[in-house]
Amino acid sequence: MANMQQILRKAQQMQEKIAQKQTELEQQEVVGTSGGGMVSVVMTLKGKFQSVSIDQSVIVPNEKDLLEDLILAALNDAKEKGDHLFNSEMALATDGMEMPKIPGLF
Repeated sequence: MANMQQILRKAQQMQEKIAQKQTELEQQEVVGTSGGGMVSVVMTLKGKFQSVSIDQSVIVPNEKDLLEDLILAALNDAKEKGDHLFNSEMALATDGMEMPKIPGLF
C-alpha cells in the first residue's frame, strides 16, 4: 500500500511539473527564417504568430510566387523549431517519459 501511495505522489509531482512547464512554454517564442534571413516570423509555442518581417529586396512585383514560398518556408521553420523546443522541454519536465500527442495541446 505504501508503494502505491509513493507512485501516486510521484505522479502528482510530475503532473505539477508538467503544468508549470506548459505555463512557462506558453510565454516562449521562436523565430522562423527563410531566404538567408530575408523573411522571418515570430511564433509563440502555442502556435500564435506574432510578427512577420520581410526584407525590402524580396518585394519584387513580378516575383509574387517567390515571396509566398519564402513566407511559407519561414512559417514552417518556426513551427519545426517550436515543436522541437516544446518536445525537448517537456522531455526534461517528465524525466524523459514520452508525452502522448494530444491535438490542440501545443
